[in-house]
Parts: sequence; structure tokens; C-alpha cells
Amino acid sequence: MLNRIKPIIEASIQVKQDILNQPALLEQLSEIVTVITAAFKNGHKVQFCGNGGSAADAQHLAAEFSGRFYKNRPALPSDALHCNSSYLTAVANDYGYDEIYSRLVEGTMQSGDILVGLSTSGNSPNIVKAFATAQSKQIITVGFTGKHGGEMAALSTYLLSVPSTDTPRIQESHIMLGHIICELVEANLFD
Repeated sequence: MLNRIKPIIEASIQVKQDILNQPALLEQLSEIVTVITAAFKNGHKVQFCGNGGSAADAQHLAAEFSGRFYKNRPALPSDALHCNSSYLTAVANDYGYDEIYSRLVEGTMQSGDILVGLSTSGNSPNIVKAFATAQSKQIITVGFTGKHGGEMAALSTYLLSVPSTDTPRIQESHIMLGHIICELVEANLFD
């Protein structure tokens, strides 16, 4: 069993090394920190969306803003769009699963807000549709994807495309990148 554990850890480390060796990705990360900091300073919110494990990651990262990361400080306006199960099941039933996020973007977000979508393929139809709705409302979109970016690449104001096609390794890197954003935004706002 141990001979199967070490390669998994090494693969995770390799993806993170690959991220370190992509200056354009690191520059995008820096720009996202600046944009999210400015949005919060200007009274805007940051909403997250994802499916499956990426929904859990979206909820986790939203909680870092609305709860706390390192500092005891005021809550920041941030949530994961899938957290209302009554809404989710009603809209999925009445309109289709592809509509669940776009309707919330349409009804609860405004220009200057930020929508963060997590999809390892970049092709999740409900997130793609939410990003298209966000674009039509001049909402900033931040895509967290895998290597190729998928359909989200064209709809993302900022794109963090993890250089991997392996879903677990991409998700591990999404959390790392998300934690960097949360830590630096919190420091920008409350140091």
C-alpha cells in the first residue's frame, strides 16, 4: 500500500511545481487578489459555484470570506450559490439543472460583484450558463479550471487554469489557489 501512496503525493506536488513555473498563472492570481479586495472595499459581494467536490470547495472558500481565514474580523459578503436546497431542487425541477446558478446570478448579483466558478473540465453547463449571465450583467467572473479551461475560458474575466487533466490533482490545486486568494485578500483588507 505504501508504494501506492507516495506516487499520489508526488503527483500532487508536481502539479503545484508546474503552477509555480507558470508566471502568467501567478500574475492572474495576483490580479484576482487585487480585484476581489477592491470589490469588497466597494461594498460588493463574491459568490461561488461548483458541482460535486467543486461545490464543496466553493462552499469552503466562501466560508473563508464570510467567516474568517486567520483574523477575527468583520464578515465579508460571500456565499456558495448551491446552499439553498429548496431553491436548488425547485429550479432544477422546473427549469432544468443547467439554470440553477444563472437564475441566482440574474436575481441576486449586480455589476461590480464577482462570480467564482470551479469546474475541473471548465465545461459544466450550469456554470457556463451562470458565467454568460454574469457577463451580460457586467459581473466579474473568475474561473478555476483544469489544463484546457473548457468553455469557461472564453467567459472568464480571470482564469486560473491548473496545468493538469487529473480531477483530484486539479481540485487540490484549486483549494491551494483559493486559500492564497483568501489569505491575501484578508491581509489587504484587515492589516
